[in-house]
Amino acid sequence: MTADGTKPAADGPNLPATATEATDGHDSLKYHLLGPSLTKAGQDSVDQQKVSEIIYNASKGSKFFNNEENKDKTLTAKIERILARKRQLERIDLASDRRRADEYMEELELSRDLSQTIVHVDCDAFYAAVEELDRPELKDVPMAVGKGVLTTCNYHARKFGCRSGMAGFVAMKLCPQLICLPLNFGKYSAKAQEVREVLASYDPRFQSASMDEAYLNITQYCEDNHMEPEDVVTQLRKEVVQKARITVSAGIAANAKIAKIASNKNKPNGQFRVASDRATIVAFMRDLPTRKVNGVGRVFERELDAIGVKTCGDIYAQRAYLPKLFGEKAFQFLIQCYLGIGRTKVQPAEEFERKSVGTESTFRDMSEKGELREKLRWIAEELEKDLRRTQFKGRTLVLKAKLHTYEVLTRQTILPKAVHTADDLYTYALPMLTKLEKEIPGMKLRLMGLRCTNLVSTKKAGTDFFGMCRRVPSTDEDKIPLHNDTSGPLNGGEWEVWPEEEFEEAARQERQDEMNETEVLSQEEQLEETNRKYKHGREVLPNPQKDDRVPKPKDLLWDCPICSRPQMANDKDFNEHVDYCLSRQTIKEAISQTSPVLAACSAFTHSPGLGLRSEASGKRKSNSSQKNVQRKRLFFG
Repeated sequence: MTADGTKPAADGPNLPATATEATDGHDSLKYHLLGPSLTKAGQDSVDQQKVSEIIYNASKGSKFFNNEENKDKTLTAKIERILARKRQLERIDLASDRRRADEYMEELELSRDLSQTIVHVDCDAFYAAVEELDRPELKDVPMAVGKGVLTTCNYHARKFGCRSGMAGFVAMKLCPQLICLPLNFGKYSAKAQEVREVLASYDPRFQSASMDEAYLNITQYCEDNHMEPEDVVTQLRKEVVQKARITVSAGIAANAKIAKIASNKNKPNGQFRVASDRATIVAFMRDLPTRKVNGVGRVFERELDAIGVKTCGDIYAQRAYLPKLFGEKAFQFLIQCYLGIGRTKVQPAEEFERKSVGTESTFRDMSEKGELREKLRWIAEELEKDLRRTQFKGRTLVLKAKLHTYEVLTRQTILPKAVHTADDLYTYALPMLTKLEKEIPGMKLRLMGLRCTNLVSTKKAGTDFFGMCRRVPSTDEDKIPLHNDTSGPLNGGEWEVWPEEEFEEAARQERQDEMNETEVLSQEEQLEETNRKYKHGREVLPNPQKDDRVPKPKDLLWDCPICSRPQMANDKDFNEHVDYCLSRQTIKEAISQTSPVLAACSAFTHSPGLGLRSEASGKRKSNSSQKNVQRKRLFFG
């Protein structure tokens, strides 16, 4: 029995054997076909052996099945190589590797922070719960949301083995009386906002993990209101019910990793706290199946299972092998899992450093060039919306294409400038698509996507004339990071550098890919494109703001280093004003030919070494009258 009262997935009596226990060539495939949501709440009493057989028989012979079979064979071969490498390592002395692992554990122990109270809040069967508000008669019958693929289902449906990520026709075989409703993301977004408004009253800097889950740091709230964490969370959950009329479950712990695990323990409409002391935390993690940890997906689970790591407690015995078998970041991630150490910083999702912005679309087999170009154009338009929403431009553009055989191809190009408009995205993506068509005559696609990397923010922290960062004053400034750095080892200044974030993102992507592929398999109508772009609930909106909480950047003034006059604390406007001051002589010379602002822009743009960016002159011209009004107000108002 594990720490959370369930049996490990690999050892459960009702589960098909994993790769290391297979009795025939397809046992590991049957386990794989159970999908990414095997650990979802409400599955404990389900006969997963029966579920896997239904999925196996229903999909056998399809392109999806053949692709999954090939992936399973590839993974099995990879596991064999891992085991062969481990056998080699077992014949050599790894004492130095064990010492290094022990030193890293000692370093982590010194950094263990038990002073914070982190809460993970997760809405119970969110989409289904929202639909039940409009149709109360569905509360007592099995129902799900999603046609081709289930995005969620209520707890009555889960008793039959139905869960998110499952093909609709498979779910109907498991539960013939299942009622499936179409998606309505507008409705879900509105309801999510109601929940978020409650969360903001407990921690204005809460971190959205998706549309229906979030992390909060309630340490300050508990101190200010002289309340225990359990009482605060109970109160929070009651307020959500009163305001949004849906229930949430919560996990309370010393860090985000354990809080996430704990929130799944007493679902639905419950909460669980892991006490903030080392002995309790280590004991909680010891018997926990690795698959229960956010960041361990089906592939990594099988690889760990192959070397004898079924639970987090098994990690210690294998600690010397981990970096050599899986790499340094995986080693760090797993040791942190063993110790139950995780990040305690919670901050709005929009403050995290993004490495890419992308969108993709799954569709029926498509080969006609005109249709492919129309699809590419639509994807470019969707990516422009995402780039505008996240306020980024990209210097590198990546094209992703999945063939009808499920082979995935990617091509990328380095752009001559940072772009974000649909026109530019389409213009630079089209040659990559055309080249693919030449390389693969008669190419048939079922998925296409675009992604921008090497991002340039269009909403940066203000900079002064010398490029130094200007920050908004804060009473707790040292505790509010701009972003989390996940690329390096622990350091003395900011010790919370967690490889877990990369593993969590990889696991999320694995689940998303599964949803996309299952959707094609389903034989049902595909999701509307307007719904698909939400990535099944991964859309994250900025936190609700209170006007009187902190001063807004637009209310601040910066002094111009040239004329010393106060300017609006806005990067673009400030640079324009400095541009104006530096270019007065050019303005005088060009005043008879063009407007002063345009002349200044032209002179400044072609002056090397100044280091300040300026916007297109046409854009400045259109806003010149408005900016002049602002300057008059600043100078003389």
